Amino acid sequence: MRHPDVRTSLAAAAATLSGALALSPVFSAGDWVRPVIAAVVVVLLSGLALRYAGEAIAARAFPRRPVPPLWAALGTLAVPVGQLVALTGYLTGRFTSVGTTWGVLPTADGVEALLAVMRDGADEIREQTAPAFPVAALVALVAVFVGLVAVFVDLLAVAGRQAAAAGLALLVLFGVPVFTLGGDIGLVPVVAPAAGLALLLWADQSRQLDPGARADAARGAGGGTAVRIAVVAVLVGVLGGGMLPTLAEGTLNGGSGGTGGAGGTGTALDPVAAMRGQLTRNDPVDLLRLETDVPDPGYLRSVTVDRYDAEAGWIEGEPGSLLPLGAQLPRPHQKASGRQVSARIEALGHDDRYLPVPVSPLAVRLDGGWDGWRLDPTAGSVVGEDVTSADRSYEVTASEVRPTPEQLQAAPPLRPGHPVRDRFTSLPPLDPRVRAQVDALVDGVEGGYARVQRIMDFLTDPANGFVYALSTAPGTSGDDLVDFLTERRGYCEQYAGAMAVMVRAAGMPARVALGYTPGAVQEDGSRVITSEDAHAWVEVYFYDLGWVPFDPTPIDVDRRADLPWAPRVAVEDFPEQAPVAPEIPPDQLLLIDPVVPLGPDLESSDAVGDYSADADEETWLLRAGLGALAVTALALPAGVRLLQRRRRLVAGTPRALWDELTATADDLGIDRDPAWTPREAGRALVERTAGSAGAQAVARLAQAEELASYGPTTGARDDDLRPALRTARRELVRGADRWARVRAVCWPASLPAAVQAGLPAWARRLPALLWAWRRGVRRV
Repeated sequence: MRHPDVRTSLAAAAATLSGALALSPVFSAGDWVRPVIAAVVVVLLSGLALRYAGEAIAARAFPRRPVPPLWAALGTLAVPVGQLVALTGYLTGRFTSVGTTWGVLPTADGVEALLAVMRDGADEIREQTAPAFPVAALVALVAVFVGLVAVFVDLLAVAGRQAAAAGLALLVLFGVPVFTLGGDIGLVPVVAPAAGLALLLWADQSRQLDPGARADAARGAGGGTAVRIAVVAVLVGVLGGGMLPTLAEGTLNGGSGGTGGAGGTGTALDPVAAMRGQLTRNDPVDLLRLETDVPDPGYLRSVTVDRYDAEAGWIEGEPGSLLPLGAQLPRPHQKASGRQVSARIEALGHDDRYLPVPVSPLAVRLDGGWDGWRLDPTAGSVVGEDVTSADRSYEVTASEVRPTPEQLQAAPPLRPGHPVRDRFTSLPPLDPRVRAQVDALVDGVEGGYARVQRIMDFLTDPANGFVYALSTAPGTSGDDLVDFLTERRGYCEQYAGAMAVMVRAAGMPARVALGYTPGAVQEDGSRVITSEDAHAWVEVYFYDLGWVPFDPTPIDVDRRADLPWAPRVAVEDFPEQAPVAPEIPPDQLLLIDPVVPLGPDLESSDAVGDYSADADEETWLLRAGLGALAVTALALPAGVRLLQRRRRLVAGTPRALWDELTATADDLGIDRDPAWTPREAGRALVERTAGSAGAQAVARLAQAEELASYGPTTGARDDDLRPALRTARRELVRGADRWARVRAVCWPASLPAAVQAGLPAWARRLPALLWAWRRGVRRV
């Protein structure tokens, strides 16, 4: 294999890896990087090996004579086929348990297993939101995707000699974060593909230079052009990246990801409707039966709400990456700081899309299978899509965090820019009275845990006058949080919502959790959880410990979970007040919920149906837009070339028409020395025309260009030359093979030179200046 081909192969692989860096913001962790690098390396090494082997075979089979075109075409085709086989073998061995033949070639069973993994990856794309959690199936699909891009880039850049066309594949990689992430995609996804394209163009231009005749000046020109291309590509990426449109939702499939679907029934916990309906029932409803291996189980979490709005209260934030329950579920805290709890839960009257589970589940096994159920690690909830918990039984293995006060106080603060800190400490502008209250409580207090406990003490100390009640008088401040802190009367969601806001104002990440207290113990040792056990509490994030629950609501001792690190101040002397809600009509109760009021768009199933229809329409529109973008990207070179041809025909001068003829020859792959005179180039082109009319037309254009170049410069149009150009182009195209004609239309080889010629003068002079500066530095 010739050295330039090796260099181009290496450049193609490096450019693909550079373009793959555009995927980095799409994932929440870097576990996808190694398999992707390995896939590109497999494509590179297999391509080099096959090309070396092909040259060796050709040298023996056809000594001292050119390889016949048919065998050359078959050899060229064999390389990408072999690369695909090698890539499949690697992916099969990496992502399936089925072996390969001789450790390299995939078996039929292996291919079938790999296809099953890819189908799971496609499901992950539909379920997860960006940034996605890199589960094995999704990583396998990404490795396949990048591996195919690597094969495509290698084929075009090395065999097809079309580096510019190969760069279009990098546009596909760049499009992934653009169409899956909302807001700013960052600098790397923009610059990395641009740098990869510059590398491809540099390798292609370096190969076209004759190494044996490369003098310093020629070397400077080649390197300067590469530098020029790199500078322009990176500048376009940096300056143009900020003008690219992005989606409002960060979903992998362009739809409305996350926890969508129909809401639950009257026994469900809706994260934006609170639990007022359950707390105010005249007759409690048995919801769940709980059996655990510990005598003091903690709360059962259904869902968390982490976005606070001064008017709407606490509402559900952006969904996280959804994981299948069969995957390895993450442990959110150190193993030493938690205890393992096993629980079996049976839904009695519970019917909800959120599955109540002990905090921090490590494994969830549902009777009948887990189809339709996913874990959102960000929200800590198990959510169903088009399924509910009705009549379901399931087993959960969880790791409940049980820290000591010393561990909490020793936990270091999160660094600035940490995603948990940024998301879970954000607040809208607060009433100055709330800020003043928080400042008075935590002023001079060192350590996050000490600040949280001071706020906890403020809400649970009987001396401060907070009482538990389901009925509250309408406030007068215009701010529900201020009303609660002023009237000091409310129920669990108001306590939890107020504490979470105050904890965030004190600089600690916090959110509100909705779920159930452990329920009442039965004679058989199990626990029955009723609608009266619906509860809300606060979760505060500590470094290396994860989300730690705190409960400021003054509920009865026999109802609350045991949280020794979060003691209340004399709560045993301050039992909860008897609910008085039955005296108030339910419609009025919904109007005085100061923390999480019921949204009008969630009061009926019609709103959910409309939302699903809108989401389907948006998904269809997005897919249509992506298809249009792909077609546009593929048609872009042909469109630019067509515009260039029309511009030259409109000019009609001998120079413009000759330039179009030589560009057509370059597109068709006809060898032509740029140093040839018009007469010499015309003779070479005449030999490639299909008929005498074409030969006469080429000779006519060559003569006109020769007169224009060496005779008086008039710049006048010659209307007789344009028909000659059309005839010459037609006959040159007829004389070329089918593949050359397709390549000339889709990937015109003359475009890179035209782009270079169209660069500003300062950009063309920059490489020469850099070359002169470098030589001056060497002399010093």
